[in-house]
Amino acid sequence: MKLHFESDLSYQLEAIEAVCDLFRGQEVCRSVFTVTAQALGIEGSQQSFEGKQFTESGGIGNALQLVVDEELNDNLQQVQLRNGLPPSGALKASAALDFTVEMETGTGKTYVYLRTVFELNQRYGFTKFVVVVPSIAIKEGVNKTLQITREHFESLYPAAKGYEFFQYDSDKLGQVRNFATSPNIQIMVVTVGAINKFGDATAAQAEETDEAKRREKSRNKMYRVSEKTGGERPIDLIRQTRPILIVDEPQSVDGGIDGKGRQALAHMAPLCTLRYSATHVDKHHMVYRLDAVDAYDQKLVKQIEVAAATVQGGNNKPYVKLLGVSNKRGVITASIEVDRENAAGAVRRDTINVQDGFDLEQETGRPLYANIRIGEIRTARGDQFMELKVPGSELYLRVGDAWGDVDAGAVHREMIRRTIKEHLDKDKRLRPLGVKVLSLFFIDEVAKYRQYDEQGNPVKGEYARIFEEEYTRWARHPDYQSLFGELDLAAAAGEVHNGYFSIDRKKVGSKSVEMFKDTSGSTAADDDTYNLIMRDKEKLLSFESPLKFIFSHSALKEGWDNPNVFQICNFSTRETERWRRQTIGRGLRLCVNQNGERLRGFEINTLTVVATESYEQFAENLQKDIEHDTGIQFGVVHDHEFAGIPLVQDDGAVIRLGFDASKELWAHLKAQGYINDKGKVQDTLKGALKEGTLALPAAFEPQRAQVVALLKKVAGRLEVKNADERRPVPVRKSVLISPEFKALWDRIKHKTTYRVQFDNDKLIARCTEALDNAPPVAATRLQWRKAGMTIGKSGVDATELSVSEPTALYEHDLVLPDLLTELQDRTQLTRKTIARILSESRRLSDFRRNPQQFVEVAAEAINRCKRLALVDGIKYQQLGEDHYYAQELFETEELNGYLKNLVLDTQKSVYEHVVYDSTIERDFAEALEKNEAVKVFAKLPGWFKVPTPLGTYNPDWAVLVERDGQERLYFVVETKSSLFEDDLRERESGKIKCGTAHFQALSATENPARFAWAKDVDALLTR
Repeated sequence: MKLHFESDLSYQLEAIEAVCDLFRGQEVCRSVFTVTAQALGIEGSQQSFEGKQFTESGGIGNALQLVVDEELNDNLQQVQLRNGLPPSGALKASAALDFTVEMETGTGKTYVYLRTVFELNQRYGFTKFVVVVPSIAIKEGVNKTLQITREHFESLYPAAKGYEFFQYDSDKLGQVRNFATSPNIQIMVVTVGAINKFGDATAAQAEETDEAKRREKSRNKMYRVSEKTGGERPIDLIRQTRPILIVDEPQSVDGGIDGKGRQALAHMAPLCTLRYSATHVDKHHMVYRLDAVDAYDQKLVKQIEVAAATVQGGNNKPYVKLLGVSNKRGVITASIEVDRENAAGAVRRDTINVQDGFDLEQETGRPLYANIRIGEIRTARGDQFMELKVPGSELYLRVGDAWGDVDAGAVHREMIRRTIKEHLDKDKRLRPLGVKVLSLFFIDEVAKYRQYDEQGNPVKGEYARIFEEEYTRWARHPDYQSLFGELDLAAAAGEVHNGYFSIDRKKVGSKSVEMFKDTSGSTAADDDTYNLIMRDKEKLLSFESPLKFIFSHSALKEGWDNPNVFQICNFSTRETERWRRQTIGRGLRLCVNQNGERLRGFEINTLTVVATESYEQFAENLQKDIEHDTGIQFGVVHDHEFAGIPLVQDDGAVIRLGFDASKELWAHLKAQGYINDKGKVQDTLKGALKEGTLALPAAFEPQRAQVVALLKKVAGRLEVKNADERRPVPVRKSVLISPEFKALWDRIKHKTTYRVQFDNDKLIARCTEALDNAPPVAATRLQWRKAGMTIGKSGVDATELSVSEPTALYEHDLVLPDLLTELQDRTQLTRKTIARILSESRRLSDFRRNPQQFVEVAAEAINRCKRLALVDGIKYQQLGEDHYYAQELFETEELNGYLKNLVLDTQKSVYEHVVYDSTIERDFAEALEKNEAVKVFAKLPGWFKVPTPLGTYNPDWAVLVERDGQERLYFVVETKSSLFEDDLRERESGKIKCGTAHFQALSATENPARFAWAKDVDALLTR
């Protein structure tokens, strides 16, 4: 298998653009520094080194030409405004340049920052990049991505061919020498552990000591002189290149409160630091944000559902679970979960707060807890526990630990059994699509999966035995015979699962054997584990490999993301591990088929989490985790929320609403009682959004759609589906085989192909007109800012006093780029066509005034016209009579839905229930069912697709209407909340136009199906 990478995902391009636009105005430039001949590995002033010519001034690095507190700062503000982010503090030349990109797990963060490397090189000539990661797991993941993306990146960036990447190895310091001297793009991947150990001396002290002391004091080879680097310290070679640091998971790299990681990063003297994570602790200067809510809303990751192992009626043993400890105003308490008897005499699991000495029999009202007391409660950070005194012993519970309750082994068996069933159900549905289903178990102890006898031979542990027993049972079940057939179940059960744990070698008797052990997942002992599973990534996705079920302790909790993990079962639920965000992140990526192609849609991509807590608890706690990890405040409207809303002016120019206008709108929402003083959403806002009665000031009416969309996102909650509410949606046979539905299906079932016919002269004329009407191109401008300085005991303060009007700078020494090549790369039109557009427009003189701005304005104008031409010039043609969607697909292609998104028991629909995605679709389905003129209808399933240049299009409905008891009308209907094309996004509108053209091409039959765009059934019947 070869994984395919998509180069046109808009959210990824926006993240890349956000970083690249920080350096807008920077010319292609490199720094050159002196590297000794010895360090270069040569003798004499000029020799050949690995096929390249170098002199003693052979080092090549990055150079920043922009003025930090002016140009770079202005660029930052524009990027933040465009992306709807709150403005951060001003950049200062004397401070580190740290920029933050937040991307939800599973959305391609690694791909984004690696592609950013090539964009920065192409635009500005930067060549030296260091990727710093917190663990071996992530290092292996980055290295794997670099290996499998080489062909992809070289096809996108031909000029970057020959780029080099390597994992820093202290035994291969010659790679660092090459990093400093090579003119090619250099990407060094290093763990923070390899650079943050200064030995007995800090980095600053190491700088001040002489060579002998430095060699003696530093145990880290990065900070020691080496013959392999010509008597120089590797860190000094790296520093001189002014590398751009890319920090993957900076919250783990920085090193907590003591900040050893941060010190090590600063010691590399970076040109700037780009920080990528889904869970930033220090936000620095945020330039792009794709949070958990955005990712789920845009279906960029799998939908999450929970299969909860909820124990009922199991209150026959004393049960205590430690939820948390607290020290407020000197009062130390613990929050625990117990089985408590209420006033009605019923026993319910409840949460209570206790202190040292509390008697649990008294607190619960149950004799079952006799002689069980609370002992010491410790609240120290990193060392929190509660002592539980039970008859004859003492127990020490960490946060998340439980004692008592039902037999844990029985619960774990049921969890394994349920995971296997979920796996097999998905396997039946997804195998025909070429998708191999994987399941991942996070277990609480390695010994429960794999043990060793006295001779050091591996022996199956409790979980391995349970798994094989339950797998064999399910394999014999009638529902799954299509998956197993004549398979030897005894052999198959042992082949489909394996464990990935850290390896330790121990001596048993006279021989040395490999033993698996529990580790944190971030030590050198994990290296073999990660090498194995990273290299097997594609193999695991292939049907040729029998392995489907993976058991791990902690090794796979970060850095390993396989797109086809569809089930995650977790036996350890310690709250301190924040396991929900951490472990479900391993299964959020959208799945791929056997061709390595990514498949989209929640109907395919659903991650099932098998857990021991209730669905409600999981959803609530997951939301708390997201709030804690990302800083998202659910249900809170911020005053900067609307600043990035785009406004299209009369001349076509796009500007942003801005921070001042956003604050004005926020104040209005508060005055209306929609939000409180802290921005918290009130019920009045939810009601207004649901009923469509939101009151806005007249000045903001043109932006109503965008404002409502933003408020709906903030007012809603992250939705997690309940696996127990998922239902297969059966076909209603009587409708499917009816003559009415057959007549409807025969009119829409045929497939088409299309051609895009350009009228080249018309396209050129449109592009010329668009360029003429594009926003003006201004010359470079200068602005004076005056500030008063105050020197006091607290330091030097600057207070801005005045700002001058901008003054144009007419630069006569501008180096003009190759205009035709620039526009050809951005528009993919021929040089001849571009030359004609430019020559026929009246704007070519603007190019000399501001070349970069002119290129951007021209490219945007041309691309806008080109997109319209794709749709306007499309012609569909029906394929042969043998090319159609068979009516039998309704029976063979399984459809699933959740109870809360179903219109139940529809009699006229081809399915017994209608799965809807919005209230408009729900209302439309209910109205179709009630209207006597409608005879049969179908919510068209996802496999019914119309090809378009903008991606496949799936219409909403097929409807048969009978008028006056005689005339039959056949419709394919798209339901939209607005009937005005201007309210639709350009791509959405284009697809609908293509759908219209597709069904017009099927009009050869008598009384053909008509394509309609309707808000409700009344609007459809009016047609």
